[in-house]
Formats: sequence, C-alpha cells, structure tokens
Amino acid sequence: MFQGKVIDVSVEQVRLPNGRYVDLEVVRHPGGAAAVAIDDRRRVCLLRQFRHVAGGWLWELPAGKRDPGEGPAVTAERELAEEAGLMAATWDSLGCLHSSPGVFAEVIHLFLARGLSEVNLGHDVDEIIEVHWIALDQVLDWCLNGIITDAKTLVGLYRAAAFLRHGSDTLAEGPVAVVAE
Repeated sequence: MFQGKVIDVSVEQVRLPNGRYVDLEVVRHPGGAAAVAIDDRRRVCLLRQFRHVAGGWLWELPAGKRDPGEGPAVTAERELAEEAGLMAATWDSLGCLHSSPGVFAEVIHLFLARGLSEVNLGHDVDEIIEVHWIALDQVLDWCLNGIITDAKTLVGLYRAAAFLRHGSDTLAEGPVAVVAE
C-alpha cells in the first residue's frame, strides 16, 4: 500500500492459530536500538527532543533505527555518539521490546552503556535535541509520574535500574521472535 524511506505499509492475509484467515494492516520497520547511558555519578543521559507526531517535546533515550545490515549493538553505539556525543567502554544488553505489536513489526533493542567519554555530536538536520544529565532516581520518578511517556525510554530505564540493582540475572534470556523482513 505504501513504501517510504523508513516504513512499508501493507495488508497481509494471515492464518491465525485457530485456523481463521484475517486481513491485517502491517507496518514494517527495520527496528532500532536505544542506549541507557549512565555515568559514574548515577546520572542518566536523557534527550529532550521535539517530536511533531507526539505534539511537542519528549524525554527520550538516545536511540534510532537500524541501518541495513547493521546489528543492534552497532546501532546503539552509533546513536549514542550522534545524538548524545558519547561513547561507552562497557555495554550490557537489556533485552528488547515490541513497540506496538498489533500493527508494527518493529523490535527495539535496549542496552546499558557505561564507562562514558565524549565524542562529537552528529545531529541530523531534522533533529531538535537537547542533551541533559539527570539523576537515575529522578528519572525513575519521572517514569512513575508521567513526565516520561516514551515506551522505549520507560522500559529501558526500568530494566537498567533492575540490572544495576540485581545484575543481569533479573533479565529474561532466550530467543526473541523476529518478524521476517
């Protein structure tokens, strides 16, 4: 139905597990990655970014879409550098999430980035971004009181906090369902 620079939209006839056939509208997206960058003072790098579709400014993690052939960890590293001007010495997987599985074939991979150092920013022309450093406890409060509404940011921050409290044993391991591209 539509093929754009980032997404493709189609109607697919699908056989459900109960044997019924239905037509489903599907938005195909290459997926993305996000980085929860935490410094030695337990501050999180958050972006205040203008998002037209959301109606204004949102608090978000550095994140972006995967380029063709690019692995999720490479995407997270690239986006952290471009959007926040940071590189990390240590990376831990925080798993992934499905942004809106009723219609989007998008999987976002989450990573914890530590051992941070500065690099040059590389904002795209269509990005209006402010880089902020905020205490982890404060951003977790913002998650609870509705200041942060972006799904990948909410999940990433909660998983990072759990990882820092209890280690990687708090995260489920196992295969991730990948939608055919």
